[in-house]
Amino acid sequence: MGAIEDIYAELEADVAEGEFREAVEQKVEQMGGLADEETAAMLIAHDLDGGEVETIADIKPGLEEAKFLGKVRSIGEMRTFERDGEDEDGCVLNLEVADESGSVRVALWDDDAVAADEELEIGQVLRVKGRPKDGYNGVEVSADRIEPEPDADIEVDIGGEVTADSLSLGQSDVNLRGVVLDTDSIRTFDRDDGSEGKVSNVTLGDETGRVRVTLWDEQADLANELEAGQSVEIVDGYVRERDGSLELHVGDRGAVEELDEAIEFSPDATDIDSLELDQTADIAGVIRSADPKRTFDRDDGSEGQVRNIRVQDKTGDIRVALWGDKADRDLGPGDEVFCADVEIQEGWQDDLEASAGWQSTVTLIDGAEPDRGEESAGLDQFANGSSPAASDDGGESDEDDADASADAESSGDGDDEPETFTGTVVQPGDPVILDSGEETLHVETDADVHLGQDVTVRGRRDGETFIADDVF
Repeated sequence: MGAIEDIYAELEADVAEGEFREAVEQKVEQMGGLADEETAAMLIAHDLDGGEVETIADIKPGLEEAKFLGKVRSIGEMRTFERDGEDEDGCVLNLEVADESGSVRVALWDDDAVAADEELEIGQVLRVKGRPKDGYNGVEVSADRIEPEPDADIEVDIGGEVTADSLSLGQSDVNLRGVVLDTDSIRTFDRDDGSEGKVSNVTLGDETGRVRVTLWDEQADLANELEAGQSVEIVDGYVRERDGSLELHVGDRGAVEELDEAIEFSPDATDIDSLELDQTADIAGVIRSADPKRTFDRDDGSEGQVRNIRVQDKTGDIRVALWGDKADRDLGPGDEVFCADVEIQEGWQDDLEASAGWQSTVTLIDGAEPDRGEESAGLDQFANGSSPAASDDGGESDEDDADASADAESSGDGDDEPETFTGTVVQPGDPVILDSGEETLHVETDADVHLGQDVTVRGRRDGETFIADDVF
C-alpha cells in the first residue's frame, strides 16, 4: 500500500476512503504546495481523530488543533492589552506545561486567563485543546479550552530552583541564577524587513554546570557591561537548541539583573592526557606559560589576532590558542583557567593542541591547580627558573630563545648564510604565511603545518618569498 492508504488504514474515524482522499487533495491545494500528499493526509487524519497527540513533542505548527495532557510547570504574570475598536481590554496569561517528551508554552485568553490566575497551581495536570503556531519562543499553543485531569499522572520534575543542568527544550519564562564566566562581542545583522538587529553571548555557570546565554537587540549591549565573576539572574528567558546544545535566550521581554550574592561554579573538565584529536572538550588547569599576542592580516583584508598559552593539570599539559577577543584576556603564568568547548587539533610535532574560538569559554577559576607531588612538579618548577620554558633572566620562553638564535644566525657576513624565522601560522597551504608580531612572511615549504601553530623555519629569502630548507 501507499502512504495515503497506510494512513487511512490506521484512521479511527468513520469516513469513506474517497472522502478522505478528496480532503487530502483540498488540503494540498489549501497549503499552496507547502505540504505533499503524505503530510496533508497526516494532518487530515489528525483532525478526524480529534486532534489528540501522543506527546507534547508531537505538537507542530501545521496542525489545525491539538489536544494533549501536560503538567503545569510555571505560571506567568497576567498581562492586559488594548484591542482595536473595543472598549474593554483583553488579557493573556502564559503557562508552561510539560510531559516526559518536552514542554510547550500555552496562552490563555480573557476569562480563561483570569480564572487560571486565580485558581491554577503549579503541578496540576491539564487537558489542553488549542491551536499550535510558531511563537516568540518556538511552538506555542493558543488554548481554546483547558480542563483539570486530577487522575492523570505525568512524571515531570517541577520542584526546586531552575539550574543550568535542569533546562529542557521548549522551556519559557525561565529565571536562572549564575555567575558570568565569559562574554562575547556584539554582532549586528540585517533582518528581512531591512532593520538592523544585534546579538551577543554570555556564558553562565552555577553549581550544576554552565549554559550559553544569547542576548538579543537591546539586551545584547549587556555583553559590554557584564564582567567575569559577576552574579546575575536571567529573568523570563526561553530555551532553544543550537548545534545539539541547549541555549538560554533573552529577548525584549526578558532581563538580566545583577545579584549581590555569590554563585558557585565548579568546572567539570576532561583530563588533558585523555584528550583525543577532533574532540570538543572542557579543560581546566594552571597556565604554565603565556606567549605575546600576535596580529595578522586575513585574506579578506581584516586583521586577526591570536595568543598561545600552555595549560597544565595533574595529568599533563597542552597548548591553547586564544583567538580574537580572547587573545586580549589578562592571563599569565600561575593563573587557574577553565577553557570550555575548545577544539582539539593536531599541533606541532604531532602534539595535540586546543583552539579556543568564538564559541569557546575562557575564564579564571579557583581550584584548578595541578597536583604538585613528585610526579608532577606543577608551578613549583617556576620557583627557580628551571622550567624548559623559562630562563635565568626573567622567564623568556623557547620562542624568544629561537628569535635570539635567529638574530645570531642571520648576522653572518656571507650572503649564503641561512636565516631562521619563528612565527605563528596564520595561513596554511601554498604559500604558508607566518607572523611574528613584527613581520609577516610568505614561506615556500612542503611541510604540513596547521593554523595557529608556532613554527620555526630555516632557509633563505628570495625576494618576497622565504624558501625553507627546514621546518621545526
